[in-house]
Amino acid sequence: MGIYAIRLPDVGEGIAEAELTEWHVKPGDIVKEDDVLAAVMTDKAAVEVPSSVEGKVVELGGEIGDMLAIGSVLVRIEVDGDGNEDASAPEASKPTPAPKEDKPEPKPEPQAKAAEPARPLVKTSKPVARAKNTKPLAAPSVRARAREEGVDLRQVPGSGPGGRISHADLENWIASGGIQQGSVTRGKNTGVEEVRVVGMRRKIAEKMAISKRQIPHITIVEEIEMDALEDLRAALNRKYKDQRPKLTLLPFLMRAIVEAVREQPELNARYDDDEGIIYRHGGVHVGIATQTPNGLNVPVVHHAESGSLWDNASELTRLAEAARDGSIKRDELMGGTITITSLGALGAIATTPIINHPEVAIVGVNKLQMRPVWDGQQFQPCKMMNISCSFDHRVIDGWDAAVFVQKLKLLLETPAMLFVEG
Repeated sequence: MGIYAIRLPDVGEGIAEAELTEWHVKPGDIVKEDDVLAAVMTDKAAVEVPSSVEGKVVELGGEIGDMLAIGSVLVRIEVDGDGNEDASAPEASKPTPAPKEDKPEPKPEPQAKAAEPARPLVKTSKPVARAKNTKPLAAPSVRARAREEGVDLRQVPGSGPGGRISHADLENWIASGGIQQGSVTRGKNTGVEEVRVVGMRRKIAEKMAISKRQIPHITIVEEIEMDALEDLRAALNRKYKDQRPKLTLLPFLMRAIVEAVREQPELNARYDDDEGIIYRHGGVHVGIATQTPNGLNVPVVHHAESGSLWDNASELTRLAEAARDGSIKRDELMGGTITITSLGALGAIATTPIINHPEVAIVGVNKLQMRPVWDGQQFQPCKMMNISCSFDHRVIDGWDAAVFVQKLKLLLETPAMLFVEG
C-alpha cells in the first residue's frame, strides 16, 4: 500500500490560491477515479476537483473557508502500489496515533438483537425552509447522488444560501430515512447559529465593501412611461414567436445604453483608482447581475453594440443559464464596462444600486406597474417603471449623470429612436 497525494491544480492563469468551499469526501471514504473530492472557488468561478486514483481517503488538506495555494496537498489517498509520496516522509504530515493505556478492555454489553449499525449524521447548519413549488437548489454532483439513491430533492431541506442542498444535507436525509431533522416549535427560540462567510458570499462581501469604501456614489431615480416599449416588445414576440428568442426588457435597455454612451463615453469606463487612470472603452460590455444558487454573479455580454436585440437576448439567456448551473467560464465574468441590475418581479419602487467596481456606472431596473398618470386633463392608467442609476462621483459629475438618465428615459419612452441610425 502507498500514499497518493492529490494537489490543488492550476484553476486559472495567474491564480496563486483558491478558497476551499465544499468537501465531497471525508477520511475513511473509498473513492474511485474521477469521483469529485472537493470544490474550490476563485474569481467567482467554482471548480470541482476530481480524484485521479482509486483508494481510501486518509487525510484532508484543509477546512471549509481555507485559502489553499495552487500545488498544495488537497487530499491524501491510500492506494494499492507505491503511491506518489515517500513512505518515509516526515511524521508531522501523518496523523499521530493516540498512546495506548494499560487498561483492561471493557467487556461488550450483551445485545438482545443484532441490528445494522446506524449511519452517522453529518453535522450541518440549520435547514432553510423552501417556498412551495420552487426548484431545489443543488450542485450537479448532489443531483447525481440523489438520482443514484432514489431521493427526491424537493423533499430535502437545504442549509446553504437560499436553501441550497449540500452533500451533507443529502447525507442527513438518507441517514434519517427521509425524516427532516429538527422540528418547529412555538416557544422562545434562544438559539444562535454561527455561519462562516465563505465561497461566493465572501467574494460578494469583499467586492461590495470595496465599492462602498472607495466609490462615492451618486444615485438618480427617474420614472419611465413603458406603454410604447411594452407594446413594441409584445408585437415583436408575437411576430417572431417560433423563429427568434423571446425579448424581455433587458435587450432594449442594453440598446438604449449603447446609444447613450455613444454621446457620453466617460460612462462606459473602468477606473483604476490605484494608478489614477480612467479607461474609456469603445466596446460596450454590459454586465448583467444574475442571482444563482451560489450567490450573485455578473456575467458579461461583450460588445453589446454589435449585436441585434435578438443576438443580445440569446446571449443573455445563455450566460444566465451557465451562471446558474455553474458552467460559466472565467472570461465570461470579466471585462464589464457598465452593469444592469434588476430584481425582476420582486423589484421595488426604487433602489440604490452599488457600482460594480472598477466600473463607474450601474443601471437599476425597478418594478413595472400600472399607475395613474396626469395627461393635462385627466388621469390615465399607464405602465410605469422607475430606473435607479448610480455613478462614481469621482469620475462622473451630477450634470453628466442627469444627462445620461434623461437620454435613457427618452429612448425607452420613444423606442422607435432605438432603431434610428445617428
